[in-house]
Amino acid sequence: MMAKAARAAAAWRTYREVTRPDTPPLMTRVRAIPRMLGAVMRGRYAGLGKGKLALMGLGVVYLISPVDVIPDFLMLIGVADDFGVFLWLMASLLGESGRYVEHERAVIQGQVEEDLIQGRMADDVI
Repeated sequence: MMAKAARAAAAWRTYREVTRPDTPPLMTRVRAIPRMLGAVMRGRYAGLGKGKLALMGLGVVYLISPVDVIPDFLMLIGVADDFGVFLWLMASLLGESGRYVEHERAVIQGQVEEDLIQGRMADDVI
């Protein structure tokens, strides 16, 4: 019973985070996941450690693997563990991709500001 409540609370927190007006929307986060994974693998984004990325990979393997800790033929319990892993994986991916989108925006904003400063300096020289 406590595990169900914890999963429901995690799902609710994820929903609230994704729907807050000051955060990136859901589809922006979803589209950012491949970019985020590539940036982590190339070492261009330190916000997500490779250890947590490996745990997420294990979560995906667990979901698609025919071997379960609790077999699915134990109907409610067997499906509940898969659902718990799925919720954790989605909450982690959406949360991390939201932070990655904000990181991308900050980098772009920093580059624009740097270009503006350099442009002003070039105008001062001329």
